[in-house]
Amino acid sequence: MQVSKRSQYALEAVLYLALHMHTEHENIKAIAEKLGTSWKYLEQIFIVLKRNGIVDSIRGAQGGYRLAKKPEEITAGEIIRALEGPLAPVPCVIEGPGRKLCERYEGCVTRGLWEKIMHEINRTADLVSISDMAASYRKTEYEESGNFLI
Repeated sequence: MQVSKRSQYALEAVLYLALHMHTEHENIKAIAEKLGTSWKYLEQIFIVLKRNGIVDSIRGAQGGYRLAKKPEEITAGEIIRALEGPLAPVPCVIEGPGRKLCERYEGCVTRGLWEKIMHEINRTADLVSISDMAASYRKTEYEESGNFLI
């Protein structure tokens, strides 16, 4: 299982918003420039994040994006799942809609392993909040140098 570039940008953008909470709303073009991507691509990501209650937006010349919740209430897992869907190594262990069962499901000897992997991935992703990531970022040399790397 690989996390897409889209999810990587989503994490970086939400972290950027957390690091710049002193402003009312952040301009998407400024965020995109700092992340090194196009603002149109980032806008598609923000649409998904907004739909999932992670960011809010205001239109207009003074508009932009901000976090919809406190950084400590937003987890990396929440952001990744918003963009990727369930974090599962194989489709048969996904609970609910999207679950795809193969003809060997009932007697599958590896399903238990896949379930454990899925639970650990989700547990780990949900243990890390945006607040935790912001604190780690602030401790790095990148903050002083002005580079924004995750």
